[in-house]
Amino acid sequence: MNQATPTAQLIAARQPGFSLPRELYCGEQALRDDLQQIWYREWVFAVPACELAKSGSFTTLQLGEYPVIIVRGSDGRLRAFHNICRHRGQRLCPKTNGNSPKLVCPYHQWTYDLDGKLLYARDMGEGFDASKYGLKPVHCVDIGGMVFICVAPVPPALPELAGNLTRYVMPSALADAKVAYSSTIIEKGNWKLVLENNRECYHCGGSHPSLCRTYSDDPLMTVMEGPNAASPEILTHWERCDAANLPSRFVNAPDMQWRLARVPLMDNAESFTMSGKAAVTRRMGSIPWNDAGALMFYHLPSSWNHFLPDHAIVFRILPISPTETEVTTKWLVHKDAVEGEDYDLQKLTEVWLATNDEDRRVVEENQAGILSPAYEPGPYSPSQEAGVIHLVDWYCATMSQRLGLQTAAE
Repeated sequence: MNQATPTAQLIAARQPGFSLPRELYCGEQALRDDLQQIWYREWVFAVPACELAKSGSFTTLQLGEYPVIIVRGSDGRLRAFHNICRHRGQRLCPKTNGNSPKLVCPYHQWTYDLDGKLLYARDMGEGFDASKYGLKPVHCVDIGGMVFICVAPVPPALPELAGNLTRYVMPSALADAKVAYSSTIIEKGNWKLVLENNRECYHCGGSHPSLCRTYSDDPLMTVMEGPNAASPEILTHWERCDAANLPSRFVNAPDMQWRLARVPLMDNAESFTMSGKAAVTRRMGSIPWNDAGALMFYHLPSSWNHFLPDHAIVFRILPISPTETEVTTKWLVHKDAVEGEDYDLQKLTEVWLATNDEDRRVVEENQAGILSPAYEPGPYSPSQEAGVIHLVDWYCATMSQRLGLQTAAE
């Protein structure tokens, strides 16, 4: 057995309940280990399925070193592939999204069907077997209208997550939605800092004036220990939802990798808007009231989401470098909702566009401080930052196990 890697040593030495050692937030080796042990082994949220509604619709993303393309086949099935031509490795589709009846490499025009089969390769000589050069597949699943990918040879099992997520998001009818707006920003911070910032509202009162019009920064509104363990206000809300057969009570993975719960907004607000009123008059799905609150879905390492009666907001993060993270936000509305009639785009997006930019500044200042040699880990608040503790504990346990197994096998 070889000596533990530097990343494993840092994790083993960290103090529980405290932020992580400096190198885990800014080191090149730490990012390589994060990619290898988490991002390349876990299911990662990619896009809402409604974004790929038609045959030939595709989207691309960069997962660490892996360019990936997701495409809707002529049979209606969603598939993902490594976005590299099997000829000489050219990136097959350089665009972020689009629609095409075939996938054609821009370099030498090798042409693939939407199921990945190689259809055309010019002048390859006698004996060339096109069947051996189809696109390499990536695991891809659509769970209740949310598309996840995994580049591992064997992905983690999904039954518990799939069953709960499907049941909870069904009332939002994501299959009958469309993307009203999409935003991608680059935050100059480590991916773990982006998630840590998201997993607490300790900072909300001082940083998010727009969001705090409707979303409470009271930690009791987000700290839940089980389907019957929450604040009185949330328990009352869940009882109301139970009576309408609207899945709402807290459910989670044992290690807190994912969690679902529907929480009320402040003062019976209907949506994340400056007025607190619904942003879209044509509601999504079958949620029975305007003030049903937000179904919150978190999934590590890549996503947090809010599903409201009038619209949904899905978030995806992808690491770019030790100190850069891509954050993509998409606003979903009913597929028949008409901009300018059923919703005003500014009113729909202004709260979270502002919140995302405020979070970007917070994360970047956080990263700037951690880059100082004077930084040392500080203690989390057990009440205000319980979600951050869950995140960091999950990260450290996952990395410790996988780096340890890797070291033992060497």
